[in-house]
Amino acid sequence: MGTVAVMGAGAWGTSLALLHARAGEDVRLWARDPALAERVAATRRNAAYLPDAELPPDVVVTADPERALAGADLVALAVPSVGLPDQLAAWGDRVPPDATLASLVKGLDVATGRFASAVIADVLACDPDRVVAVSGPNLAAECAAGAPSATVAAGPDLGRGQRVQAALMTPAFRVYTNPDRLGAEVGGVVKNVLAIVAGAAHGLGHGANTTSFLITRGLAEMTRLGVALGADPLTFQGLAGVGDLVATCTSPASRNRTVGERLGRGERLDDVLASMDQVAEGVRAAPAVAALAAAHGVDMPMVAAVVAVCRDGADIGEVAGALLTRPPRSERWGLGA
Repeated sequence: MGTVAVMGAGAWGTSLALLHARAGEDVRLWARDPALAERVAATRRNAAYLPDAELPPDVVVTADPERALAGADLVALAVPSVGLPDQLAAWGDRVPPDATLASLVKGLDVATGRFASAVIADVLACDPDRVVAVSGPNLAAECAAGAPSATVAAGPDLGRGQRVQAALMTPAFRVYTNPDRLGAEVGGVVKNVLAIVAGAAHGLGHGANTTSFLITRGLAEMTRLGVALGADPLTFQGLAGVGDLVATCTSPASRNRTVGERLGRGERLDDVLASMDQVAEGVRAAPAVAALAAAHGVDMPMVAAVVAVCRDGADIGEVAGALLTRPPRSERWGLGA
């Protein structure tokens, strides 16, 4: 085993530090806020983001990026996409030169439409093959509690994927490798947008039939975009595709589903976002995903619906009605069949 620096002490970063420690790694958890780092180091709990999980005494918690990164052979990046370039610019020069970079970022650079692996490689001026995307149905609280879970370590360099696999694998947390990093990143971004739709349906009073219908057709949208960008369609049948999509669309712990549910109940988006202490990536990502789809001639009506409601202020009931009255098509339309 080796040394892992987990950069970011939100719910998932804290859970990830715990998972790495259970796998036998030497773990350092970095928090941007010195006060948060001090509290977590003293109490061994991150009361702000993951209050029920207790960190082992040998997990180092620090606000000093140099201390966190020194000697790390694996650097796990667990910061929101909106802050990723700035964070990397602030301490990226301290990342060891051959460390494997595990991206936990499930968001887009909205200005450029680039996925996190491209942003990481660009800002750090490093070989893109060093970046491994970690993605799957990984709700932080459940993983920290030891509920049986699984994820995918996706990257073109098999050895680096296997390093991430070894650094997380325990009897309660299975890790699978996959060479298709692009597909894993597409899934991680698009599922957040689709979860807003699923949440909105629940908020409007619809039941399991509607949720299942939206998940299935959302998977078709995700696959169409991924294939158009060059991803492997099989990736979307796995943990980083349908697996993550189901968890995010159905769990009350999903921030994006919660946004949609509250919109469906008639709340204003600004009020919903102002009341949340963590980022709902799907709101920011939706216009960028829609732009990618348009640039590649991909039809994504559910993503377009989120843009219409969240960016353009359209009435959610009218948008839902428009989705249901679209022209009939083959179920396999746009999927090469």
